[in-house]
Amino acid sequence: MSIRLEDALKHPSLAAADPVIRAGAKAAAHAQLRWIHSSEIIDIAPLLAGGELLLTGGAALALASEERQVNYIHQLAERGIAAVAIETGNALPSLPSSMVSAAEAAGLPLIELRAVVPFVGVTQAINSMLVSDSVSQLRRADEASHAMAVELAHGGGLDRILAVLAGITHAEVTLMSISGATLASASAGQAHAADGDDADASSPEPQEQGRLIHIDVPIRGILAAQLLLRVPADEDQNLARTAGNRSVDILALALLQRMSPGLKEVAGAALLRAVDSGSQAWRLQQLASAAGIPPAAPLVAIVIRSGMLQHLRGSVEHLLARPGQPSATYVDNAEFMAVAVVAGDAPAESRQALLAGLRALPAPSDTRVAVGPLAADISKAPWSLSEARLTLDLAHALGQPHAGSQGTRSPVIDCEAFAVERLAVGSLDADQRRNFVRQQLGALLDHDAQRSSRLVGTLATWLDSGCNTAQAARELHLERQSMHQRLQRIFELCDGDPRRTGRLAALHLATRLAPLD
Repeated sequence: MSIRLEDALKHPSLAAADPVIRAGAKAAAHAQLRWIHSSEIIDIAPLLAGGELLLTGGAALALASEERQVNYIHQLAERGIAAVAIETGNALPSLPSSMVSAAEAAGLPLIELRAVVPFVGVTQAINSMLVSDSVSQLRRADEASHAMAVELAHGGGLDRILAVLAGITHAEVTLMSISGATLASASAGQAHAADGDDADASSPEPQEQGRLIHIDVPIRGILAAQLLLRVPADEDQNLARTAGNRSVDILALALLQRMSPGLKEVAGAALLRAVDSGSQAWRLQQLASAAGIPPAAPLVAIVIRSGMLQHLRGSVEHLLARPGQPSATYVDNAEFMAVAVVAGDAPAESRQALLAGLRALPAPSDTRVAVGPLAADISKAPWSLSEARLTLDLAHALGQPHAGSQGTRSPVIDCEAFAVERLAVGSLDADQRRNFVRQQLGALLDHDAQRSSRLVGTLATWLDSGCNTAQAARELHLERQSMHQRLQRIFELCDGDPRRTGRLAALHLATRLAPLD
């Protein structure tokens, strides 16, 4: 049986940290460990496989915003880790209540380590015990994989193949398509019945609720299905996870025999890889035709970065499945790429509708989406993709995306909102940008540096609002009189009201470039 979280907390190496469970106590009573890992990286979730006890110091979390702290908990819970243990001390005197509440709601055991211990010693001591345990799990998982292969070789259906896995793991096993349809399922009670031709086809008794494990099943590099294993609390979760991962190739082969990805899906993935690598126009046209995308149709590229792509992909692909407007998608590590055809008679309006649809989708707070500029045809798709990527990089460098058309912040960014920055980065080197900004805003920059004022930011907001003083005051949360006083000082330092000097465009450009450096 796997090592439980409760046993690990009592181990001398970890008990010295004086651990206290602050949230998820019910889940902690049944949590089993696959591994112990330590990291100070806040964006660690995509690098974890599930079942880990994560040890972390409090310094990085203490500097993070409350939203980022809560998102940290959500990402770890989504990833299926066993627990997270956070060291408190000078940097983080106590665990933030928002993190405790989020962990309790997610059912993630959250542990406070009230004393300092060397994490390397903890991981070495407990992982050595887990390694010994994993040898037995691998042997049993290989037995399951072999038995599933034998079942497949004898013509067994997906239900019978899953019954083998369910029998060894004692889990309720379901194979789902990426659209959410159930392809096959089995429970431990069906495993023995699967050995006979007169198996009882009635539904099995529902199993006790337990941990749900998600495992992707790709075919030829294309995500085709997801394996779900619901493991009762008193069963070996690590064995289920290991056996599930070992069964992926067998399930992929079974799916390949029954529902091989069509030419369009394969060509669509190949098209995105070719777009990403900047292939020649003739190759893009060839792949686009095979993927069902008219080579001469206008389109846009989309790039999504998120630690939770597996939860976003289905909803995004559903949005892109618009009548008469084909698309192709591909996922590479933590980046989702797509090209989507827009309506040829009204491409700009169609692009705006796509932006609105993406903004309406729920997304984790770490998600960033960029919609590239309109491309005339498939040969311009690499340019649209690279501009979308550049927009994400610029938004990250500037701290947050520009406001949308209604003044609200959104994880979905229209690259046209960064047209000035994209042009400057592509046409000017860093020294040229700095020199230009200095020439236009030197007096304001010096004033801000000497007096800790925010005149450059005020000018930028005013110019972005179309020189609308009332709107700028609202965005800066200033009284109108205070806004007028700031503008008067800005005008004095800029040799007059820029609306009367012909410097308006140059100053606006400089305020947009200043944050880049």
